[in-house]
Amino acid sequence: MATDWAKSNETGDLSGKRVAIVGKLAGMTRREVFTALREADATPSDKIDERVDVIVFGENDLTGLGDQGISPELQEKAAAGDLKFISETTLWQWLGLIEPHQKLHRLYTPAMLSDLLGVSKSIIRRWHRRGLIVPARQVRSLPYFDYREVATAKQLAAMLASGLSPDRIERQLSAISEYLPDVQRPLVQLSVMVEGRDILLRQGEGLVEPGGQMRFDFDRDEDFSDEFNVVDPASYEPETAEQWDARAADYEDDEQLEEAIRCLRSSLAIGGANAERSFRLAELLYRAGHLHNAIERYHTAIELDPDMIEARANLGCVLAESGQLVEAVTALREAIEVYDDYCDAHYHLARTLDELGREREAASHWQKCLELNPDSPWADEAYQRLNPEED
Repeated sequence: MATDWAKSNETGDLSGKRVAIVGKLAGMTRREVFTALREADATPSDKIDERVDVIVFGENDLTGLGDQGISPELQEKAAAGDLKFISETTLWQWLGLIEPHQKLHRLYTPAMLSDLLGVSKSIIRRWHRRGLIVPARQVRSLPYFDYREVATAKQLAAMLASGLSPDRIERQLSAISEYLPDVQRPLVQLSVMVEGRDILLRQGEGLVEPGGQMRFDFDRDEDFSDEFNVVDPASYEPETAEQWDARAADYEDDEQLEEAIRCLRSSLAIGGANAERSFRLAELLYRAGHLHNAIERYHTAIELDPDMIEARANLGCVLAESGQLVEAVTALREAIEVYDDYCDAHYHLARTLDELGREREAASHWQKCLELNPDSPWADEAYQRLNPEED
């Protein structure tokens, strides 16, 4: 088996190191990991020779050193401490992609979570803003969530499906955190259940199940406004851009999209041009059915922040929805130019190319979807498009 000489060094510095990959990686494509290594100021190597400082063994191919093509000379070099053998998981830890001892799992974008759970992307972003789900990594402002956060999101989606509103879920989770100050994320730290319109704890004092444990009283809806100091959005006039942002979020949470749009326009008028606000405004305009205005705002966000890949991809989607397929292809290709490993953009580009009858061009993007995330909600569709004879 591959020996991990670096287990004790969970924050390994790869700067200036030459790194080779042996075997098949479980968590990333070779192109992805080479990009990550370059961002860490390391030099990826296709060759395993005496110049290599670190050899990474893919978790899908942990066989003997000799079977992996590791020469006796390199094994002696490792024994002398001049060469390190590390596992794939250790590499992710050194690159800062996962915490020490965290298992390697696939990562999900907001769009993937939306499709997986059957909830809107705006709800996913709301959970992200509220800290209910926390990204494992962020690439150019795009959050990626690991399997633990996917599990949390599934709990939240189940609560929505049971009839709880997003606002009620957040208020009750906040109440739990206030009642148990050491608990910042109840869905992660505690075992919870939904009974009727209430979220109940399965452990700890303050809640009760039919067996007789104490129950924290969530039944008094009228008390929540006082306890959390909920303010009627119309009761005061915001003075700063940030206050207008908060007002917009309140209206968005209540699905009052036109009011939320008005507030974000006020925020931009006071705070000046801002890529993130323009992106949020574009999203709201799209949800409210103002496709032409949404397209303009996506363009504004991109002009202010050319690396905002989610704005580029969403622009492509809205262009496609409005029938501007050729323009959509251009926007999606530009998103991929910024970040080639953005699965969402490859997926939507593949679908748009198929719609244009350009199946041969689409095939490479369907294949890329499978390579980047074979567990994504779109994997089955990608496989079917690549293998139509099996339908």
